[in-house]
Amino acid sequence: MGGWGAAGLLGGVVAVGASVQRMAGIGFALVAAPGLVLLVGAGPGVVLSNCAAGVISAVGLVGGWRQVRVRAMAPLVVAAAASVPLGSWVAARLPEPELLAVMGLLVTVAVLLVMWGVRVAALRGGRGALAAGAVSGFMNAAAGVGGPAVSLYAVNAGWTAREFVPNAQFYGVLVNLFSLFAKGLPRLDGPEWLCVSAGIAGGAVAGRWLAERVPDGPARRVVLGLALLGGLTTLGKGLLALQ
Repeated sequence: MGGWGAAGLLGGVVAVGASVQRMAGIGFALVAAPGLVLLVGAGPGVVLSNCAAGVISAVGLVGGWRQVRVRAMAPLVVAAAASVPLGSWVAARLPEPELLAVMGLLVTVAVLLVMWGVRVAALRGGRGALAAGAVSGFMNAAAGVGGPAVSLYAVNAGWTAREFVPNAQFYGVLVNLFSLFAKGLPRLDGPEWLCVSAGIAGGAVAGRWLAERVPDGPARRVVLGLALLGGLTTLGKGLLALQ
């Protein structure tokens, strides 16, 4: 990228994603990852998404860590740790047009499944947790979007929104750390790091303000609508680059 203008645009995308996650408890990667990929490229965008999503998850976890169900989350975390290396390997070897198309498709399909609240018997119990964690870890490392698989598991396990949010934040911290250990930190210059950090901080403050004023239903629709738009845009760019 280069320059303060481009860095500011990067920080703006991060701020939108951070505010959405702080408001709704989920959604940073779904909303921000497609934009980051379009701005800095597929590989760097996914790594930056992992980094920023891990930080904003940690910020959200500060006030809710006592509600984390560590025993219930353990199978998800273990399965994600096992599948992250495969996702990193795939992301490192796919050419950028193919990676853009795959990422856009994964985001689009994941959003539609969450919108429809798909019920799958295989996503219940211990085996369901392992399956959801494995899919989530792979998607997080390959495309920066590991949340939908965990969301679907929570829906099928009958978790309430109050139960889901702190556990999703806890999981987000760990799965993004796994992804960063596998791929390393994003390579940004000084202005970019400054604007991304400001975006995380500003988004966290704005999201907390919005969370007190926007009901869960509208907040969820905004998150999924933005994510679907980003997924379709990224898919379209990848398909065009393949021609």
